[in-house]
Amino acid sequence: MRQPFLLFFFLCFFCCLQLIVSCNSSYTPKPAGYFKIDFPERAYRSFDEPGYPYTFEYPVYARVVKDSTYFGEPTENPWWINVEFPDFNGRIYISYKEIGKIILDTLIRDAYRLSNKHNTMAYSIEDTIFITPNKIPGVYFTVGGNVATANQFFVTDSVRHFLRGALYFDATPNADSLGIVNDFLLTDMKHLVNTLRWRQR
Repeated sequence: MRQPFLLFFFLCFFCCLQLIVSCNSSYTPKPAGYFKIDFPERAYRSFDEPGYPYTFEYPVYARVVKDSTYFGEPTENPWWINVEFPDFNGRIYISYKEIGKIILDTLIRDAYRLSNKHNTMAYSIEDTIFITPNKIPGVYFTVGGNVATANQFFVTDSVRHFLRGALYFDATPNADSLGIVNDFLLTDMKHLVNTLRWRQR
């Protein structure tokens, strides 16, 4: 009768000992990760629609959609478009304004104001002046942090044309998870800007 009791006692003691030892073992948590994204091969086609005051090249994995509203109101002219990236739930909103109807200083001030709207969430906002291969000057805005749009730009001939673009995603802003896609599409956005040409109507 005593042997089964001793066997039971040692079995319980051994199990308790295992629990105590396992509680003190080091545990390394698995780091947070994100889904692997397969990017398409880069290739471009022309946006050269009749009646538009500009042309440019955009990726074959994107589509150009006419934009007819701005915060529920009609756009001020028919040349506002979106370059949509369905595979990435992103789009570049492109707005065009004619200088003369609006003073250039006002347009530039508005572009800076729209970039600075992200001040509450941004840890940095950098503006970089550039001139495209087609001799069109402009400014890139790079906004750091969990913001709705990390990449924006405007270009102008300072006389007639002013075009602004901003890359947005249909996702909760997260600089870590969107970073790799942001970088990929930033190259496409810069290609769009570098191939931009004004067209006389």
